[in-house]
Amino acid sequence: MMNEIYLSYKGFIRKRTIFVTFSLIILMFASIYSLCVGSSQLDVETVILALTGKATEKAENIIWNIRLPRVLMAVVAGAGLALSGLITQTVLRNPLASPFTLGISSAAAFGAALAIVCGAGVILKTALGGFQITHFHIVILSAFIFSLIATFAILTLSKIKGMSPAVTVLAGLAILFLFSAATSLVQYFGTTEQVAAIVFWLFGSLSKTTWLSFKVMFLVFFVCLFITYKWCWKFNALYLGDEIAKSLGVDAKKLRLIGMVMASLLTATAVSFLGVISFVCLVSPHIARLALGSDHMYLIPSSCLIGACILLLADTASRTLFLPLTLPVGILTSFLGVPLFIYLIIKRGGRTVWG
Repeated sequence: MMNEIYLSYKGFIRKRTIFVTFSLIILMFASIYSLCVGSSQLDVETVILALTGKATEKAENIIWNIRLPRVLMAVVAGAGLALSGLITQTVLRNPLASPFTLGISSAAAFGAALAIVCGAGVILKTALGGFQITHFHIVILSAFIFSLIATFAILTLSKIKGMSPAVTVLAGLAILFLFSAATSLVQYFGTTEQVAAIVFWLFGSLSKTTWLSFKVMFLVFFVCLFITYKWCWKFNALYLGDEIAKSLGVDAKKLRLIGMVMASLLTATAVSFLGVISFVCLVSPHIARLALGSDHMYLIPSSCLIGACILLLADTASRTLFLPLTLPVGILTSFLGVPLFIYLIIKRGGRTVWG
């Protein structure tokens, strides 16, 4: 009997290890392919030489200044969005919960729209330690600030009623509709050029990725990933319900609060740099959960890898499908996410993809 249990557990671990390893291999090949393709086609040998500093100046400039930061940002932002979705779905125990359905992305969109309408085309040549603050930086900062405002508004509203998952989701929906209406109002008063800039930003794009934005995104993602993985057993307990979590010594309300803050910070950082990119945070955790179950020890890395693959492949497709045009990646993720999510729902028969 004990031998059968051991063999079953060993097979359980092997399946999850193989899935995570396979996802990592796909991500590596997708990254190499993304570095090769584009308006200037490069072979794998040229890419390797450029990465080691032995290629032509043109090839090195393409790789180091354009494609590599974009590929790395796609990987980290995709993983970060997937992690934020996983955290939100776990702490709220709701399969449709995500930072986007809770209104955080709508708040960031409003912040960006407000900055564009109030100062579109203006460059503030304010130097802070040699750093020049441009209009693009103001848009990023405004989007980040308003996303954090939405986060704390949701937490404040839900805390009034005891921080229950249902109240948090309802508070998020209220914030979603509020900032969506505010964004529409800002667009109504904007000029044609300003409205066009707002719409393009709302599509979501990695075209303005820099090494600085990648470093900021990576730092936020690494800190949140470290904390989440360290507490994976707490999230397992919370997934089973507040009462069970409490019996195991887990403070459900405190963990839910910290989880919401981390998920919001990840989303706010990604959205403020890249614009609105939908469905990555919603679909990635469901794919991982269907494949591996609900053990967060494996669910966390697999969700991050799936999110990274989805955003990287979507961005690569957006750059190569209609050359020389580059589509906003947010359009591609929406087209990919909707049918995929419907498939996941149908696959579960009449149940949600949650359980």
